[in-house]
Amino acid sequence: MRNKILITATILLVSISNLYAQKVVHYDLYVKDTLVNFSGKEKRAIAVNGQIPMPTLTFTEGDTAEIVVHNQLKEGTALHWHGLMLPNKYDGVPYLTQMPIKPGETFTYRFPIIQNGTHWYHSHMGLQEQIGMYGSLILKKKAPSPSEKAGDEASTFRKGIDDLPQVPVILSEWTDLKPENVHRMLHNASDWAAIKKGTVQSYAEAIRAGHFTTKIGNEWKRMLAMDVSDVYYDKFLINGQSESQVSSPLGRTAGGAFKAGDKVRLRIANGGASSYFWLTYAGGKMTVVANDGNDVEPIEVDRLIIGVSETYDVVVTIPADGVSYEFLATPEDRTKSASIYIGKGIKQLTSPLPKLNYFEGMKMMNGMMNMDGSMHDMGMKMSLQKMDMNAVMYPEVSGTAMKMGDSNMKMDHAQHDMKSMNADIVTLNYGMLKSPTITTLPKNAPVHELKFELTGNMNRYVWSMDNKVLAETDKILIKKGENVRITLYNNSMMRHPMHLHGHDFRVLNGQGDYAPLKNVLDIMPMETDTIEFAANADGDWFFHCHILYHMMAGMNRVFSYENSQPNPYLPDKKLAYKKLQAESNQPHFMAQNDFATNGNDGMAMLQNTRWSVGTEWRLGYSNMHGYETETHLGRYVGKNQWFMPFVGFDWRYRKMGMDEQETNLFGQSNSKDNRSLFSLGFDYTLPLLVIFQTEVYHNGDVRLQLMREDIPVSKRLRAGFMVNTDKEYMADLRYIVNKNIGIRTHYDSDMGFGVGLSLNY
Repeated sequence: MRNKILITATILLVSISNLYAQKVVHYDLYVKDTLVNFSGKEKRAIAVNGQIPMPTLTFTEGDTAEIVVHNQLKEGTALHWHGLMLPNKYDGVPYLTQMPIKPGETFTYRFPIIQNGTHWYHSHMGLQEQIGMYGSLILKKKAPSPSEKAGDEASTFRKGIDDLPQVPVILSEWTDLKPENVHRMLHNASDWAAIKKGTVQSYAEAIRAGHFTTKIGNEWKRMLAMDVSDVYYDKFLINGQSESQVSSPLGRTAGGAFKAGDKVRLRIANGGASSYFWLTYAGGKMTVVANDGNDVEPIEVDRLIIGVSETYDVVVTIPADGVSYEFLATPEDRTKSASIYIGKGIKQLTSPLPKLNYFEGMKMMNGMMNMDGSMHDMGMKMSLQKMDMNAVMYPEVSGTAMKMGDSNMKMDHAQHDMKSMNADIVTLNYGMLKSPTITTLPKNAPVHELKFELTGNMNRYVWSMDNKVLAETDKILIKKGENVRITLYNNSMMRHPMHLHGHDFRVLNGQGDYAPLKNVLDIMPMETDTIEFAANADGDWFFHCHILYHMMAGMNRVFSYENSQPNPYLPDKKLAYKKLQAESNQPHFMAQNDFATNGNDGMAMLQNTRWSVGTEWRLGYSNMHGYETETHLGRYVGKNQWFMPFVGFDWRYRKMGMDEQETNLFGQSNSKDNRSLFSLGFDYTLPLLVIFQTEVYHNGDVRLQLMREDIPVSKRLRAGFMVNTDKEYMADLRYIVNKNIGIRTHYDSDMGFGVGLSLNY
């Protein structure tokens, strides 16, 4: 009897041990530099386990994830588990939840899987996500208990959805440029991306489109051209390819191909660095069943737009044998697309989306913007993607028209949402999302109210919250046990996918107790949305725009729980946070040099969010022309950054003739060959984007100047001018050959006429 008890106990212990051993799901991830060729050019990328995207990681609710990252790069890295609720120390944000994994070192992420749904993971180190460090993360639901199996009809229906065959789908994009160069060019207001995309809104194109006054009005209000996407991409990808065939879903055995009438669940994650994607399917309607890893009541739509970092689960049907249906992902700027074909046989295409009407969007912007850079009170509350301000640019939307006036906006229909734009097109918006279960927060918990205004400056590519970047703010303290309610107002002309780490939040969308749970909120221009979450964690959590270049330019905050436990992976928490803040305020460099027949002139500038130091030079080929350098150190002031006071230094040499002197418009004169002067002054951006400069030198001389360098005459032709009270003037034309080279001709009052090569960086 005793032996039987011992044998039984041993078997029980072994069984329990095996049970727990099976619940630890282990992955080794080797991060290594590689070369890829997505566009016909071999370029550097980062591969994990030799592949891009990174491997799809699959867990089941109740598992323990154990993921060992082996860093074989020459730089630090870290991985963030997007949408997962996990211990803060494993959230994967360098300098906030851990120090970067150093080259040659390993780091083990170990955390319980306490949720299910479609998620993804990516590097949160610098711009590594852009060049390959993103992958799908699938969390399966645990097996239902006997009581759940005997549940109501709704539970049975939901289980039917959960049991469908599934296909992980991760969307992304590829640029042949180094992402650091992309980021720098954005800060320097380069329009090379618009040239490549064919979206330059020059005066010649405005005249051809009958929108000359629209273009004048746009620049009169000191705005740059209309855009819906910042970056030109050489390729768009689905699961790492621009086009591919999927004949059987995940988990099917060999020969288990799609069959007519099959329903398939696409687990879609947008792993793009900055691209929104329109999703359409040649096989008909799609049924949305989950968003950001959380179930929603099924909704049939013709199309949806998936924000950067969002996830959607959609169910599609295979209609017939011998046919494969295109699932099409089109970036919001509609420059290219990527496809997967579901099924096996003749390819059935979906209709491509037509090009955007950019000048209609520009006209809309003009009607929304005041001269001081603020936006009109539109007399209506926009929220939850119900009214897409970009709809004026969609040629396929004809059911509703928007009319933009000089000071207000009128809608042809009182009730306007994306569903009613066209009777034939049903487009998803957040107002349609409804949780199948009650999501209310604890009723007796104190409420912590927060409000943020999303702000930006396209001219200098500064993105902020309440006009401050992370480097200019402290952490936002919250307390465990309270309900945090956040109201977000987007006062910029770009949409922003705001992501909260470590929590799901309720989107207050009119669904009452059944408000959907999300961790990313796409908030469109002019929208005001409210979200709320239960503060039930510990540590410091990132809240940021998930457009990678917006985040790196400053649009982020940190929620910090009071009295949090020490983080063993942050030995010096204050120093680490300063390094994180510095990421949002990095200096960027630009330079231009013109080699012309009449001399050499150029400029170099180093800027961050507020400060700028720049030098200009002009070098003639004779003593008569001489040389001159001007250096200014200034700080941009105000929300629009139109005003920059500066201190300066001017050093000039020009061989003056006998009794020769220079006289300005104020009667002040100079007869010296050499001139070295300190100055105080300011730059101010006038309507039509003309820079007005006032400068007072230490000898009492005053100079006023008007200048503009980048008047878009045509797609590749730019004009510029300068005139000042020292009786100096210049006019030029520059033809853009590529992002670094131009051909320039100009006339300069000091140096005469010249033609040459313009190089810029």
